[in-house]
Amino acid sequence: MSNAPTHDKPRLKTSAMIASIAGENQRTESAPFGHALVELAQQRPDIVGMTADLAKYTDLHIFAQAYPERFFQMGMAEQLLMGAAGGMAKEGFTPFVTTYAVFASRRAYDFIHQVIAEEHLDVKIACALPGLTTGYGPSHQATEDIAIFRGVPGLAIIDPCDALDTRQAVAAMAAHKGPVYMRLLRGKVPLVLDEYDYRFELGKASLLRDGNDVLIISSGLMTMRALETADRLRQDGIDTAVLHSPTIKPLDADTILSEAGRKPRLVVVAENHSAIGGLGEAVAHALLAGGVSPAGFRHIALPDAFLDAGALPTLHDRYGISTEAMTASIKNWL
Repeated sequence: MSNAPTHDKPRLKTSAMIASIAGENQRTESAPFGHALVELAQQRPDIVGMTADLAKYTDLHIFAQAYPERFFQMGMAEQLLMGAAGGMAKEGFTPFVTTYAVFASRRAYDFIHQVIAEEHLDVKIACALPGLTTGYGPSHQATEDIAIFRGVPGLAIIDPCDALDTRQAVAAMAAHKGPVYMRLLRGKVPLVLDEYDYRFELGKASLLRDGNDVLIISSGLMTMRALETADRLRQDGIDTAVLHSPTIKPLDADTILSEAGRKPRLVVVAENHSAIGGLGEAVAHALLAGGVSPAGFRHIALPDAFLDAGALPTLHDRYGISTEAMTASIKNWL
């Protein structure tokens, strides 16, 4: 195999762009996606890595260093990236494709839909900076990526919580027949789920902790925040359950209905995504279709608006997805 010269886009030097979502003194793992892909590729010679000038910023450079002959740098051309990945899949390879979530969902959507999803090809798309995980403003904040992709037939959607989730999701993506879109946490990624005897399974939600007063259903980094919120609420005598739903599609409606209907609790859906078209609407539909009426239903999500640029902690507080904001909202609703 041959590939184009590897180089990354020149970009402005800013901490806001590649800011970590890890809290102070929080345990982290470095580049869990890249390391997991290298480990998997040792057993799977069909796996190739492809990107659009963003290997360093999506942790795919780890794979490129380990398997340079299986790495393809496509340049600043996301549509070409997706089209080429579809061609590789038709030749029997399993491409893991990386870019930013905004570029995949907005710029390359038609190519993902027509070339990859319509053919039900084994292309695995992992995209960094999902939701509000960069301070660069609307041009780089993928606050609507799940809404855009949920309507694509046969496309699985994963929103992992931490390093463990991300690492385990890589093998599950490769084993899944058909296209997958994963929101990628990159760099130094928090590690929290190893304390809960957790294992990722595509299409399954996992009850991390139980509680009698509130049930938080969450995905992505919001599960980390939900666990922190549950600890804070406990100090006020509020017993909070956390149901992690790392797979947005196919949604684990059976577990959601079982947990939401098991006892009369306030159900709160928390997601790092627009209030339009994401996990909240998926859960609300599942509850309505399943005939389950919780004691109450609330939604913590990003507003249907173009968000500001700035430091992430400030933005997370402003838009209600920080631990402090979540705790205050739930206490107010009870």
